[in-house]
Amino acid sequence: MKKRILVVDDERDIVDLLRYNLAKEGYEVVSAYNGKEALEKASTPPDLVILDVMMPVLDGFETCKKLKSDPRTSSVPVLFLTASSSEVDEVVGLELGADDYIQKPISPRKLVARVKAVLRRSGLSQDEVAEPPVIRAGRLEISRTSFTVRIGKKEVFFPRKEFELLALLASSPGKVFSREMLLQSIWGSDVVVIDRTIDVHIRKIREKLGEDASSIETIKGVGYKFKE
Repeated sequence: MKKRILVVDDERDIVDLLRYNLAKEGYEVVSAYNGKEALEKASTPPDLVILDVMMPVLDGFETCKKLKSDPRTSSVPVLFLTASSSEVDEVVGLELGADDYIQKPISPRKLVARVKAVLRRSGLSQDEVAEPPVIRAGRLEISRTSFTVRIGKKEVFFPRKEFELLALLASSPGKVFSREMLLQSIWGSDVVVIDRTIDVHIRKIREKLGEDASSIETIKGVGYKFKE
């Protein structure tokens, strides 16, 4: 059965472009041009919602909040696609339960890859996603439900990929993850990235960890592990 995707954006050209590229990949596409219309269309829950932030009638954040508070659509993954480059907006979107936050412009090919990655994650079995909602390691407290990281008493913001990378490493202390394993787990096979991407993200994570940076150990020629 075709996956059904609800595309919500007040710019009709963008909706048409997304509809064309997603339909070409075999998805059924439903469109809406503001948040209110999106909620009406979501009465039959889609498999994924692609949601703009700045829209008339009801903006993307309020729409996402209503989708997540409705039992019928609370588990539907949401992907924000917005022209806003504000870090604050990204934090708000993720805290509302969005599965990804993408800035415009993005190539249709990359967007389709991100859509596939989100749908793949949302389609995992309960056994595959049975991970602790909160990971505690030393002074670190990582919440998978609120996408927050506390170091001691201070909350530190980590962008989505950095958060997922840190959470994956910290969830299995002592386990060595190769760069290939990390790329596959975080970015998936549908997105083309290089090993250097992991190294850059690890460097940024260490900077934010400060005095706890040494908890992530480099295994030369292989990858990384979180110290036990």
